[in-house]
Amino acid sequence: MKPAEILFWLFFLSFFTSSTLFSQELLINHVNVITMQDDKVLEDHSIYVKDGIIMEIVPEEAISVAGIRTLDGRGMYIFPGLAEFHAHLPNPEQFGPEFQEEVLWMYLANGVLRIRSMLGHESHLTLKERVEKGEIPGPRMFISGPSLNGNSVTSPDAGRQMVRDQKNAGYDHLKLHPWLDTPKFLAIADEAKKVGIYYGGHVSQDVGLVTSLTNGYRSVEHIDGYLEAMVTDKSKLDPTKSGPFNMLAVGEVAMSLLPGLIEMTLENKAYIAPTMTLFERYFGFQPAYELRQQPEMFYLPGQLVTQWFTTKSQLEGSGVLAEEKVKPYLEFRQKLFLELHKSGVPMIMSSDSPQVFNVPGFSIHREIESMSQAGMSNYEILKTGSVNCAEYFEQGGEWGVLKPGAAAEFVMVQKNPLENLETLKRPQAIMIGGKFMQRDEFMLELNLIRQKYIRQ
Repeated sequence: MKPAEILFWLFFLSFFTSSTLFSQELLINHVNVITMQDDKVLEDHSIYVKDGIIMEIVPEEAISVAGIRTLDGRGMYIFPGLAEFHAHLPNPEQFGPEFQEEVLWMYLANGVLRIRSMLGHESHLTLKERVEKGEIPGPRMFISGPSLNGNSVTSPDAGRQMVRDQKNAGYDHLKLHPWLDTPKFLAIADEAKKVGIYYGGHVSQDVGLVTSLTNGYRSVEHIDGYLEAMVTDKSKLDPTKSGPFNMLAVGEVAMSLLPGLIEMTLENKAYIAPTMTLFERYFGFQPAYELRQQPEMFYLPGQLVTQWFTTKSQLEGSGVLAEEKVKPYLEFRQKLFLELHKSGVPMIMSSDSPQVFNVPGFSIHREIESMSQAGMSNYEILKTGSVNCAEYFEQGGEWGVLKPGAAAEFVMVQKNPLENLETLKRPQAIMIGGKFMQRDEFMLELNLIRQKYIRQ
């Protein structure tokens, strides 16, 4: 352990007798602060927190608060934490309510302090409330309702009623899935605007990207619909031949159409949830047997990992995931992602977890690697998981930044993430909901989960 780390934990242990601090006030001195209001680091500053709100962030010599607990963060960096804006909280019927809480721990242990869950269940509303009341630890949540798709929406009027029902139930967002026809989609979009609820998701092929964007899609999940919009010969989009997400039709794409689609995306103020790692793992050419053995898989029920293995193995067996077929599509997605980003289209950090070989929390770091490999800067990557996510829900300045008056939500790491993204994988502490938790607590919970699901 480095001297700075030793000093940090000595100070920590001298002031805190329990692993979780339920403190009304906290002062952290000598810490380097990445506010995310710009790409600068406030070196050797103090941050004063009271009742879950940041009261002050000032140079070390400028603050004096008597009678409160103080922590020396010398050599450490704090930033607003990460978001997973395409999560799928499990349902209690799958592996029990305990698994829901385990998933929340996996997010926290990886520095994920906010999630947008994109496939709702009534138990998720209760889970959200329990976290907000401090009954259980977990990230702050935005919850989408049950899927609106070609099967669940039987008519335009039924779609309108589903929108009203989900709004009244307390959901924060609507998740649209494929196979909606245009009349159903337009009814859903119109009703959502009337009742004031965000909506987005997959782009149904009958509806198309243009109609989705011009009728208020808040987020386009998986960068869906762009490939299809750039294929002029729609006969090439036969799902029985073009593979998952029409990936085998990538050779038919007319990139000359992209600037117009980008302009339309910007005009309609839509966000992109790219889920790069989902496609690289679920639909990529890395073999299922390799992914199955990765360390994070051992924090999940063996039955779930086996289901993922079977799902991907079936695709491999069909030949659709051969490297020569998949690689051009993955390269296209990287290029599409970067062009959208460089043009100013806002990205929200999203990996789609838990999903085939994407483990909650852990998969966000794989998403970060994918965004970095595509050419996004470290600062812009952090922005996708903080500032952009807050602005998505029109809560900019309330969280996702570190400044007086904002929520006291942050992650402490050993190195400057603006220079070293690897440091994000080892949070040393987090603060959320008025609670300060150190790494020992994360590791204890993760070890208990791992022991529970140990393979015999």
